Amino acid sequence: MRLDQSAQRDAEGFVTVTVAEQRFGIPLAYVDHVFVPDALFAVPLAPPEIAGLINLRGRILTAVDLRPRLSLPERADHGPMVALEIETCGGLYGLLADAAGEVMWAAPGSVERAPSNLDARWADLCSGVCQLEDGLLVALDVDRVLNFSQSAS
Repeated sequence: MRLDQSAQRDAEGFVTVTVAEQRFGIPLAYVDHVFVPDALFAVPLAPPEIAGLINLRGRILTAVDLRPRLSLPERADHGPMVALEIETCGGLYGLLADAAGEVMWAAPGSVERAPSNLDARWADLCSGVCQLEDGLLVALDVDRVLNFSQSAS
């Protein structure tokens, strides 16, 4: 959704990401940086959502793979991925997705509550759904995505 500059002041921005051919929105206010991770360092005994650690310019981020977190199929052949640097919940995180898109602006009130028939694993992690010209954008609640006491599986 494209808004003029005056409307963007009141709008909610999302960085769009694709995960297993599904489009999601991460609130722009949470995203510090989008990058391609060089290497992941394994974390023994970590849950499946924790893909490892990333060293980003001397800062250590916990890499959270959105595929298992959203109960989506594993990445084939360790395909391409991007990471969104996020600092919240008292830590540094890199949310891993298959691809990052553009910043989308949602007009005030255009993000609707998740439909009641949305799979419970997604509904627990989503803050709403926004209708776009070419489909839907599921807006993720970053704090809930990073709350591992809530399991998406």
